[in-house]
Amino acid sequence: MRPRPRTCVLLLAALFALLQLANVSGRDTPDTKNYLSYALSLRGDSKREAAAATIDYVCGGRASLAHRAQNVHVVHFHGPDPAPRVTRDCRAAEWRVVERRLRAGQTGGHTLPYMPERFMRIFEVRPGYPVFLLPFVTVFGVLWGVWAASVVIAAAGGVLVFLILRTLRVPFPLCLTGQGLYYVLPVGTTAMRPMTEGLLLALTLAAVWGCALVLEGRRERAGLALAGGSLVALFTVKHSQALFLGVCLATAGAVIAVRRWRSGRPPGRGVLALAGTGLGAALLTLLMARLLGYPSTTDSVQDLLTGHFARPDRDAPWPEFLQLQGNFWTEWARRQLWEPLFLAALAAGAWGAAKRRAFGVFLAAAAFTGILTQAGHPDINIWGERLIVLAWLLPVVGLPLLLESVVRRPVSLPAQGHADRAHSMR
Repeated sequence: MRPRPRTCVLLLAALFALLQLANVSGRDTPDTKNYLSYALSLRGDSKREAAAATIDYVCGGRASLAHRAQNVHVVHFHGPDPAPRVTRDCRAAEWRVVERRLRAGQTGGHTLPYMPERFMRIFEVRPGYPVFLLPFVTVFGVLWGVWAASVVIAAAGGVLVFLILRTLRVPFPLCLTGQGLYYVLPVGTTAMRPMTEGLLLALTLAAVWGCALVLEGRRERAGLALAGGSLVALFTVKHSQALFLGVCLATAGAVIAVRRWRSGRPPGRGVLALAGTGLGAALLTLLMARLLGYPSTTDSVQDLLTGHFARPDRDAPWPEFLQLQGNFWTEWARRQLWEPLFLAALAAGAWGAAKRRAFGVFLAAAAFTGILTQAGHPDINIWGERLIVLAWLLPVVGLPLLLESVVRRPVSLPAQGHADRAHSMR
């Protein structure tokens, strides 16, 4: 008896979750401290309680990495365990920073004062991920709660890829292939990091699923609600992604509509509805960000050029920013040509997306938000190119579409005369 599709999807997600037990700690990034302390503050912890739990989590991760690194060091593998020393030094250093800023009166907001208030304001306006994290750390504790939240986010992303492909009527094995690609490519690794990128990926995929539902004529209202709801949720996680995705979806709809008009065809109600949803979300994002006093684009550029406001603001930031853009993309291209896996995957994904025309344009638009995010912060030293990770959605969904065109390609049969001659020669 063949297993049900739902069973296969859940088994693949469960297998991915089991593999993640190999790295329960040591996944945090510098941003993790801000989001975790935010979640603990929402739970009702005091500043010092939140600081203690956050510092213990961060230092525990560093100690784990140090222990594992020494175990495979070709010279020092037989030495004493460095974990206790790393934990002690880490806690002392982290508490020194927090205590100094707390004594200086930097006690506002939900995050801990690791950096200047102007920098911390960037994280204060991103409650989405801390709110998602809150029930996990409350029920399972900090260590296992953060891990469980990351597993749920990453596993959900793979399931959403499956649902998108299934909506497009892709054969079941290729739908599972897309889910597997999400888990094994850098999107899965990044989604497991305790920061906003995993939730951004999942919500962007939810919006893409909404586009697929609308374009396939299946539950159009539900599809529009899913796309619009995802954009609203993105605003709470990282409002720049809501803006980028809204603009990109609106542009995709406009491109398709113009192309159809020129060929004498109607643009399609679904295409126009998706374009209007994207445009409305972009305009609403700009309005709400202004009304709520969110950090502006200029603030983001100053943050980049001053090393997180550790130096005075630049008098003319935009010319410097544009020069940095050129330098960044030149170096980025050099590194990609050295190891062209990402470029090859993008090309193959784009080829597959082109097989589905209208949907392919919306998929490419959603993936392009990764390019925009990276362009907004052209820092070559950011770990793992995580800012551009949304661009990986193009190959994750596009490669199964490309494989589908190969699987479903009709097989040409030999002519009758050739078949007869072949039979007589046996």
